[in-house]
Parts: sequence; C-alpha cells; structure tokens
Amino acid sequence: MTDSPQQTLDDAAAVLRSALHGDCDAVVGTFDAVVDRAGLVGAYDVAWCLAATMVGDSVPQGACALDFPGIDQAGYDARWVARFVSAYANSDLDTAEALFGAAAADGQLPECLLTLAGSTVATLRHRAG
Repeated sequence: MTDSPQQTLDDAAAVLRSALHGDCDAVVGTFDAVVDRAGLVGAYDVAWCLAATMVGDSVPQGACALDFPGIDQAGYDARWVARFVSAYANSDLDTAEALFGAAAADGQLPECLLTLAGSTVATLRHRAG
C-alpha cells in the first residue's frame, strides 16, 4: 500500500527541510522511514515530488533531453538525477520508473536520492537569488 498524497508531500517537505539544513543523515532517515512505511513505491513518490519541485511549472513538456554533453563523465548519482528530472519534465513515467529500479538494483538508490535532495535545494536557492 502506498502513502496518501498528503503523506508524500509531508515526506518531501521533511526531506527538503533536512537538505536545506545540510543534514544528510536526516534526509536518509526520512527516505528510510518512507521505505519502511510504504516500500520503494513510497520513496519513488517522494522523489517524484522532489523532481516536480526542481522543475517547477515553467518547463514545456517534452523539452528535456536524457543525455547531455559530458554526462558520461559524471558520477552515477549525478547522471541519475539529471535523467530522472528530465524524465519528470517529459512526463516519461516508464523511463523514471526504469531509472529508479536500476538505481535500486545497482545499490545506488540512497546516494541518488541524497543527490536529488541536494540538487533540489540548490535549485530552490538559485531561484530565490
């Protein structure tokens, strides 16, 4: 069973609050609690909320690439975040789910989610000026 939409938003807000304070352990702890309560589906839903926060409302659907110059030189987590957020922006659920599943299977999901939280905070700070 998955969380309610409000619970997912509350969890995403908790992740962002922790990331804003630079508390990586709390970010990981929140994701761990979500997985304990709602499984990987719950963690996916929180990650989807973070991607939505990062993208915002002003990106035209289908306008984001999954590959970028030099992306293969980036670390696994940075490539994953770029591609996951692009999949969100393109409303490409199949790709987002495949990326999430691959990161979990590769044992990289915790680092990817931590990087996603940090990238979301960096984007919010950039927008705020």
